[in-house]
Amino acid sequence: MEPAAKAYLLRIIHTISLGLLWLVVNSTAGIMYGYAFPKEKIAAGNIIFYCWFAVSFICYLWFVIRLWSKPLDFEDKH
Repeated sequence: MEPAAKAYLLRIIHTISLGLLWLVVNSTAGIMYGYAFPKEKIAAGNIIFYCWFAVSFICYLWFVIRLWSKPLDFEDKH
């Protein structure tokens, strides 16, 4: 396999796998443990969850933008 094509596929795999991991972690903490939905009033757990959600989403976007901004060399060397 061409090195540039391999690097491109690895970028796709890293983006999708990290995105799915982010979704699983936040869905588990938010829905299964109930931090996404305030019961009677907003608790400290809800605030911590939403702060974590926002910060981790920004970090994920930063990683993906940094990953995809690197150029790939698809030129034919023959």
